[in-house]
Amino acid sequence: MTSATLELAKDLISRPSVTPEDAGCQEMMIERLTAMGFTIERLPFEEVTNFWARRGTEGPLFCFAGHTDVVPTGPVERWSHPPFEPVIQDGYLCGRGAADMKGSIAAFMTALERFIDHHPDHNGSIALLITSDEEGPFINGTTRVIDHLEARNEKIDWCIVGEPSSTAKVGDIIKNGRRGSLSGKLHVNGIQGHVAYPHLVRNPIHEAAPALAELAAKEWDKGNDFFPPTSFQISNIHAGTGATNVVPGQIEVDFNFRFSTESTAEGLKAQVQTILEQHNLDWSIEWTLSGNPFLTAEGELVNAAQQAIKAITGYDTELSTSGGTSDGRFIAPTGAQVVELGPVNATIHKVDERVSVKDLDTLSDMYENIMARLLTE
Repeated sequence: MTSATLELAKDLISRPSVTPEDAGCQEMMIERLTAMGFTIERLPFEEVTNFWARRGTEGPLFCFAGHTDVVPTGPVERWSHPPFEPVIQDGYLCGRGAADMKGSIAAFMTALERFIDHHPDHNGSIALLITSDEEGPFINGTTRVIDHLEARNEKIDWCIVGEPSSTAKVGDIIKNGRRGSLSGKLHVNGIQGHVAYPHLVRNPIHEAAPALAELAAKEWDKGNDFFPPTSFQISNIHAGTGATNVVPGQIEVDFNFRFSTESTAEGLKAQVQTILEQHNLDWSIEWTLSGNPFLTAEGELVNAAQQAIKAITGYDTELSTSGGTSDGRFIAPTGAQVVELGPVNATIHKVDERVSVKDLDTLSDMYENIMARLLTE
């Protein structure tokens, strides 16, 4: 049980590239890409390793985007095998990063090698945008590379992000968009004091509770054909000194919006402010926008991906915008059509992460077929 994609995936997994480390993954990729005729730009920012590789100078520009970094392993003793010593068990390749997303990167590379061998004079250009910062703070990775490209007006037309999009079988789901993510840290001030003297205190928990209940019950939008309604969730509440006889002087509430294209970050902030002011609270909020929603509703890339999956597997794929954020949120605002297509995501970030060996080759075939549809017809 071996293939070029499997062997490359094993090589990548064996490199302990816990974010933001790259552990030599990118240099190994660069060597192979150079042999394929790609021009390489190494783009390190702070501690993060990135590169941009391009073959061709004309448009349209097709791009694979991905990351070589992985999340920490967690307790190594809970793994059936050492997480950075890839093994094949029951038809699965096991190891940290197998599904997220070294399997996809291996499939990128072997698809490119076959496609360029078969179509050395393909239309347009092909590029790879690779970072070691997707699983980390995402400050010095893809977003910085995109800024670099935008500064010289180099535009991606079509982009496949290799995130593990599939649910039950490879290719059953294409992510053609993602919800935005807006987080807030709310501080509500009161007056600390002894619980036995309520006339001398202001309890910020009591004062904040009705406002929090209103925020939790509010319908922010109704969603649309591609997105569910915007969701507001409180993730943490902290108040008090630990003593049962002390009214706290402040409550701190962490919350998050996952929002559709029917809402905007600024609009959500304004509505939260209105509700808090209606409750006459002494409050402040620290906001963090992780990414705006994006959507590739239709077009050449979605069509090519759907047709390729049908041709390779025989089944129809589903378009979805579910899940968390991805680096697609930095690429789509430039005007690119963006989809995510990768392995089954059932074990990502878990102990004993794994990917089907057969799926690796199927995914590589899908990527090659998509390029053929976009760059040779």
